[in-house]
Amino acid sequence: MLRLKDIFIILIIASISSFGLAQNTPFFKNFNLSKYNATNQNWDVSVADNGKVYVANGKGLMEYDGLNWKFHELPNKTTMRSVLAYNDRIYTGSFEEIGYWQKDAKGQLYYTSLNGLINEGISTDEEFWQIVPYKTGIAFRSFSTLYVYENDKIVKIKPESTIISISIVRDELLVSTLKNGVYHYEHAELQPFINAEGIKNKKIVDIIEKPQGYLIATALNGLYNYINGELLPIDSEISVLIKQHQLNVFTQLNNGNMAFGTIKNGIYYTNSRGDVLFHLSKEEGLFNNTVLNQFVFKENLWLSLDNGVALIDLNGDYTFFNDVSGKLGAVYDVIYFDGTYFIGSNTGLFYLDSKGQLQFVENSQGQVWDLREINGQLICGHNDGTYLVENKTIKKISPYTGGWTLKRVPETSDVYVQGTYAGLVKFENPKQDEWKIKHLGKTTMPLRYLVFEDAYTAWAAHAYKGLYKIKFDHNYDTIKTVSSYEKKGLWSSYNVRVYKLKNDICFKTNNGWQKYEPLLDSIVPFDLLNKNLGADSYIISDFNSDVLVTKSKNEAVNFISFDSNTNNLSLTNKYFENRLVVGSEKVSQINDSIYALNLNDGFMLINTQNYHTQHRLYPPEIEFVSINNELMDLSEFDKDQKFDVKYGKTISLGLSSSQSDNYYLEYAFINSDSLKWNTLLNDKLELNNLNDGLNTIFLRTRNDYGDASKNIEFNINVLPPWYRDTLGYVIYFLIVALVLIIMYFLHTRKINKEQKLLQDKFENEQRELLKEKTLENEKKIVQLRNESLRNEIKLKSKQLANSAMALVKKNETLQDLKQELLQHKGEFNNYYSYKKLIKKIDTSIEHEDEWEVFEHNFNQVHEEFFNKLKTEHPALTHKDLKICAYIKMNLSTKEIAPLMNISIRGVETHRYRLKRKLNLDNDNSLSDYLLNFN
Repeated sequence: MLRLKDIFIILIIASISSFGLAQNTPFFKNFNLSKYNATNQNWDVSVADNGKVYVANGKGLMEYDGLNWKFHELPNKTTMRSVLAYNDRIYTGSFEEIGYWQKDAKGQLYYTSLNGLINEGISTDEEFWQIVPYKTGIAFRSFSTLYVYENDKIVKIKPESTIISISIVRDELLVSTLKNGVYHYEHAELQPFINAEGIKNKKIVDIIEKPQGYLIATALNGLYNYINGELLPIDSEISVLIKQHQLNVFTQLNNGNMAFGTIKNGIYYTNSRGDVLFHLSKEEGLFNNTVLNQFVFKENLWLSLDNGVALIDLNGDYTFFNDVSGKLGAVYDVIYFDGTYFIGSNTGLFYLDSKGQLQFVENSQGQVWDLREINGQLICGHNDGTYLVENKTIKKISPYTGGWTLKRVPETSDVYVQGTYAGLVKFENPKQDEWKIKHLGKTTMPLRYLVFEDAYTAWAAHAYKGLYKIKFDHNYDTIKTVSSYEKKGLWSSYNVRVYKLKNDICFKTNNGWQKYEPLLDSIVPFDLLNKNLGADSYIISDFNSDVLVTKSKNEAVNFISFDSNTNNLSLTNKYFENRLVVGSEKVSQINDSIYALNLNDGFMLINTQNYHTQHRLYPPEIEFVSINNELMDLSEFDKDQKFDVKYGKTISLGLSSSQSDNYYLEYAFINSDSLKWNTLLNDKLELNNLNDGLNTIFLRTRNDYGDASKNIEFNINVLPPWYRDTLGYVIYFLIVALVLIIMYFLHTRKINKEQKLLQDKFENEQRELLKEKTLENEKKIVQLRNESLRNEIKLKSKQLANSAMALVKKNETLQDLKQELLQHKGEFNNYYSYKKLIKKIDTSIEHEDEWEVFEHNFNQVHEEFFNKLKTEHPALTHKDLKICAYIKMNLSTKEIAPLMNISIRGVETHRYRLKRKLNLDNDNSLSDYLLNFN
C-alpha cells in the first residue's frame, strides 16, 4: 500500500511530465480596442451579404470591410445591444430605440428610427437584445416585449413572462419565455408551441430543427431533444460543458456542426453529434472568455466578445497545435512516428499521448535540431549529441554535439554522414539498434547544411560563413580533401544554404541563387531559380526532387512544383504572422497529404488534399466618391461609372471587397499597352493633379498568393481648366485686344514723347544759345562796366590823391603861416587878435568837414574800407582810421604829418602803436597789410 508521501511524489512527477492539455485549433484572429477604436464590449455581430461585418458595440455601430473599421454613432448615443444585417439594411436595437441604417446616394450610412411606427410607444427602460428576420419582416425583442416590423407597421406583443430568446425554425417565429414555455407567432398573436413542464424556468438560448423534432439549447441545463411532445435531455460531452460554463449563444452551421458560445469559457465547436472538435478560450488566445454573440458567414465564424471581436476560420485545411503551458518553447522539427507526434524544440523532446496531452521525454532537455526516421528507428539530433528514441525514452548514440542534419550516403543503405558543431561524423547502422559512430577528421568546423553530389563527394555550408566541397575515401573512414569555394564565384560567403535539385548543386546566398558548374569548377548564377523563386526566397524543405517548400520575401510559405514552376499550395503569413522560427523554418511531411510547419509556440498542420486552391476574390466596390472632401451622389454616375469633374480637384474613392479573403487593393492608370499596378495602403484612393480629358483607372483586389480579381474601370472626365475653356479663350481675346491697344497707346506715346524730346532738345539748344549770347553780352557789359568802374575809381583815386595833396599843400601853407605868426608874435599889439588868428589857422588845419568828404570819397574808392576795418579791429580810434587811410593811399610819413597836424616823429610813433593794435609782428609790414586789406 502506498504511503501518502509516495502518492504525493507520484502526483508531482505526473504534473512535471504532463504540461497540460494541448489541442489542434483552427486559425483565428482577434480584433481589440486598438484596432476598432470603440469600447471593449461588443454585444452582437452580423455579416451582410456583401461580406461587411457589423458589430453592436457599447458606443455604437462598428463596420468592418476586411481592411478597416469604421464607427457610426446613434443620434441618442446609447449603447447598442443588437444588430442584424439583412438585405440592404442594418437593423439595430438599443435603449428605448429600434431602427435601421441604410446607405444614402453618397454611399454613407444614415439612421432611420422605427419608434414612430409603434402606436403605444416603447416601454420605459426597454432594451432590445435580439433581432431576427421573419418572413417579409423583422422581429425585435426585449426581455418584456416582442415587436414585429412588417409592411411599414409594427405589431407589439407583451407576453406574461420574460422573453429569453426568439428563434426562426421552419420559417416560424418561436418565442421562448422563462415561465410559460415556447410560443410561436401567428397572425399578430402568440400561440403556445412547447409547453412541456420540464422546459419551464429554463433559459432557452436557441431552438433548431432536427429531422425528428427540435434541439433546445439552454443556458444552464444543457441540451434537450423535443420529439413528439416529449422533452428528452441529451447526454453528451458538450451538454456537460455548457452546463458548467453557461451557454450564451448557439448556432448550427449548414454542414451540421455546431458552435456554442459560453459566458465562462469561450467557444466550443462540435460535430452534429455534439463531439467537441475544438475549444477556444482565453487560454488558447481569445481576448475574452465571454462570448456575447456569434454569426456564421460562409466559412468564417465571427464572435462578439465582452472584450473585443474574433474571427475563426472554419475551412478545415489547416489547424494549429498551440502550447498552452509555454513550456514547449520554439519548435524546430515535428515527426509522426509509430502513431505518435514527436516534437523537437529548444527546450527538449516532447510527444503527444493518446489524449492529446503534451509529454516531455525524460533527460532530453536542451536544443533539439533534427528528427528523422531511419530504418524504422527515430533519431534525434540534439545539442548534446545524437540520441536513439525508443519507447518514449532516449539513448545517446553519438557524443558529438550539435546534430544539425543527417544524410544517407548515396549507393549505400546503412551509412550516413551528420553535420555537427565539430565537423562531419559517420553513422553506420549495420543492424537494428546498433550504431557505429566515427568522426571523419580533417575539419572541426560547424557544418550545418550538407548534400551529396555523388557517393564520395559532398557539399557542406558553414553555420555562419563559408562553403566547402568535401571528398571522402572509398570506405568513408576519413575525409580526403576539404576545398573552400568562397573565391570561386560565390556572391556572398555568409549564411550559405546548400541543396541538390535534380542533378544540380544549388546555393542560396545573401545575394540570390547560384549553382555549381562542374566543367568550370566554379559557382555561377542560377537564373532559373532567381526568376522563379526570387533572389530573396529560400527553400525550407525538399521532400523529393519535384516538390519544394519555400519561404518568400513576403513571408508566405509555398509548395512549388520544381519542373512546372507552379504553386501547388500557398500559405500567406496571416496564419503565422510573427510565429515562424526565423532562419530555422521547416516543413515536415507527416503523411501523403499532411505536413507540419514549425512555429515558435507550436506547429501548424496543413492538409494539402483538402486545401482550397481557389481563394475568394471579388472585384472592389466603390463605397463613396468625394471631390475636395465633398461627397458625391453615386446615383449620378452612368453605367460606365464615368463622371465629370472640374480641373485641379482632389478625387477620393472609398473602396472595399468585403467578401474577398485576405486581400489588398491595387490600382493602375492606362499609360501604355501594359498596366503598372500600385498597391493601396488602405481602402481609400486619392487622385491629385489629373490631366484634363478622360482618365481611366483600373481597380482590382489581390492577395498574397498572387491571385487577382477581375478589373473594374473607373472613368473620370476632367474638364479643361478655365484657361483652356470658352471663358479662358474669351479672356485671352480680351487680353490680346487689350495688349494691342496698350501697345498702340504706348507706341503712340513713345512717338509723341520722342517728338517732344526732339522739340525740347531744340528749344533747349536755342535757350542755351540765347543764354550763351546773353551771358556773353552780359559779360561784355560787365567788362565795360568794370572798365568804367576802374576808370572811375582811377579817376576818383586821382581826385582823392589830388584832394589829399591839395589838403597837404593847404595845411603846409597854413603851417608855414602859423610859423610866421609865431615868429612875429611880438609885433602884434593886440594879443587877443593874435590868438584868434592862430586858432582859425588850427581850425582850418583840423577841419572835420573836409575829412568827412575825404572819408566818403575814400570808401567809394576802397569799398567800405573803414567799415570793414572797424569790424575786424573795433579798438581803432578815429585818428587810427585816418592814418590807415593815408597809408592805404600809399602816402609817406612826411606827407601824412601835415595832414594829421603832427610831426613826422609823431606819425612814426602812431604807426608803431597802430601795428600793435592790428596784432602785426615785427616781420609784417603795416603798409603791406593795409594795402592788401579788402
